[in-house]
Amino acid sequence: MSAAAAPPAPSQLLSRDVLAVGSIGLRTRKLRAALSAIGVAIGIASMVAVLGLSASSQAALLEQIDALGTNLLTVQAGQSFLGGGDSSLPVSGRDRTAAMTGVQGAASLYTVEGATVRRSSYVSESQTSGITVYGADRSLPGTLSATMASGSFLTEATERYPTVVLGSVAATRLGLSDVSGAPQVWIGDRYYTVVGILAPVTLDSGIDRAALIGPPEATAHWEADGTPAKIYLRTDEDRVGDVRSLVGATANPENPEEVEVSRPSDALEAKAAAEGAFTSLLLGLGAVALLVGGVGIANVMVISVIERRSEIGLRRALGATRRHITSQFLTESLLLSAMGGAAGALLGAAVTVVYSMSQDQQTVVPAEAVVGGIAAALVIGAIAGLYPSMRAARLSPTEALRTV
Repeated sequence: MSAAAAPPAPSQLLSRDVLAVGSIGLRTRKLRAALSAIGVAIGIASMVAVLGLSASSQAALLEQIDALGTNLLTVQAGQSFLGGGDSSLPVSGRDRTAAMTGVQGAASLYTVEGATVRRSSYVSESQTSGITVYGADRSLPGTLSATMASGSFLTEATERYPTVVLGSVAATRLGLSDVSGAPQVWIGDRYYTVVGILAPVTLDSGIDRAALIGPPEATAHWEADGTPAKIYLRTDEDRVGDVRSLVGATANPENPEEVEVSRPSDALEAKAAAEGAFTSLLLGLGAVALLVGGVGIANVMVISVIERRSEIGLRRALGATRRHITSQFLTESLLLSAMGGAAGALLGAAVTVVYSMSQDQQTVVPAEAVVGGIAAALVIGAIAGLYPSMRAARLSPTEALRTV
């Protein structure tokens, strides 16, 4: 009795053969393939660029926080517990908080009532440009890590005379960019010589819109009583929490609940988090662009199947299986999306580099953004090519060859 004949081995295509037949449509229809790949590339570039720009911006902000320090506390009066109105810090609040254990340095802004800042005495008092006048300790720049854009800060000599230091925004509103020629501004009822202009103060942007005079001048000419508007405290890095918990009772022992204590670095970190949330919205827009690119690939693949019916029929007649036909068109779709994904990732990275360099920021292109972008393109390509490839595989040889 003869042994039963072994079933024939299933027909197979080598990987290189799959790539060869899958790239036929791309090589013969180059313009159509390029236009379809561009649709995917735009979506991927948008996503990579958004993630890269966001990461670069956040890295710059966090680097700035590290440079400025996270050990600064801002102390100011809150609302009155009884009346509900604004309260005030005691005159002695600055000295008491400066003497606390764990405090490295302190500086204050002092309230100056009734002072308006104008370019000259001929400008109406109503045109204050939103500039506030404060008395300021000489230690303010060091405590806030502030720098001068022009000139110098108040000194022991100049703080006793009608001299002023302007915040960056205040100087711009008064039409000043530097202190060359000893410019003057009209504060209240007399001229003050501008001795310095501050660069933007990251840890308290309110100072950018302020005019700062010396406490002795504020007391002598404006009859300021030395009430602190704000107290800035630099603490030991490991004592921030301890100082923060005790500073209210130290600054205002009678009403500690009326003292507000904040940490500027917390606001900057919240800003970084907010930028991350905004990034999610932009990523959504990039995903929409990628989806549109996927629809374009699906459209191209459907047209390709229709145009190549005779080729499909001939291959089926020569022994190609449905799996072979499915592999051919699915490979074509994947190659098309891979081209778009790679081009989009490179374009998005290039946009990130150029923008970061123009902003003098550290360039950060997250590897997961590049890898994830290309992976997303492949997923879109697979989904877009699935139906056309299955449709091609369902064509019978006889039906397809009718078009030959």
